[in-house]
Amino acid sequence: MPFTTKTGTTFTNISPAEQSQVKTMVAAGKTIWDLANMSWIYAGAYCGTLFEKLDDPALDRSKFPPGTTGDCFVPTYRYANVFSYNADLYPNAKPTSIKDFFDTKKFPGKRVVYDYPKAGLFEAALVADGVPADQVYPLDLDRAFKKIDTIKSSLVFAPSYGAIQQMLVDKQAAMVITVTARTIVSAQSGANLVPVWDFNTTDIGALVIPKGAPHKALAQQMLAFVTEPAQSVAYAKLTGTAPAKPDVDLNSVGYSDVQKKFNAFLPDRGTTLEQDKQWWIDNTDALTKRWTSWKVG
Repeated sequence: MPFTTKTGTTFTNISPAEQSQVKTMVAAGKTIWDLANMSWIYAGAYCGTLFEKLDDPALDRSKFPPGTTGDCFVPTYRYANVFSYNADLYPNAKPTSIKDFFDTKKFPGKRVVYDYPKAGLFEAALVADGVPADQVYPLDLDRAFKKIDTIKSSLVFAPSYGAIQQMLVDKQAAMVITVTARTIVSAQSGANLVPVWDFNTTDIGALVIPKGAPHKALAQQMLAFVTEPAQSVAYAKLTGTAPAKPDVDLNSVGYSDVQKKFNAFLPDRGTTLEQDKQWWIDNTDALTKRWTSWKVG
């Protein structure tokens, strides 16, 4: 591992990183993790109580894209939730806008989404309903649910990204809004997917430091290291995501053709909207409860 080579630091991997474990360790004053691959939403909601604030100068927030950082997190990579369709299932008219995802008369067929409200569906619903992308936040949830209701009978709520991939490969779903890393894998597995570059949301992946981490300074060094250009490029090439910092030339990544096809950060990819971090930190729990009730209602 490059960081080990550079610093002599060794790692012990423990999976999965459950939020409940962080709470238990911190409450007992016995934190044993230094880094966790965990949602920035949780880190933002419990910043300073369950997670350490980042104060290493090497993690200068000004070096990251606007709207992608918090006191307790910085992005380690960037990704997008993109609308794609299976071209084999639409041999004639083709979807061309996010509105088509919500038009089951013109484009019948199942739509698969990840069973989690932050996966791009709510922003897409509002834009499809006529809300300008720069006015999507704060989310008008009543309006969004009303729009999603129009296709509820055609929606499939996937319990995992693996399930999404399988449905796309098996043609059990005609359309999808999901992270592009998964559409890339699906396409590599034979799904004839086409992205629709009209509107998509972008977000970040992050590593966070549990409160009381025994090696906080070293953990911050690791965070700074993985956001350096060389490491960012290596991860982007492996996954088809984008580097955390905008000063990395995407042409230097060496994306494969299929990765380029689904990469929302390349030029001419329609309207992109960075998901509002603070809105999701403040509203995820309540929206998840409403989402769960709505699905069975």
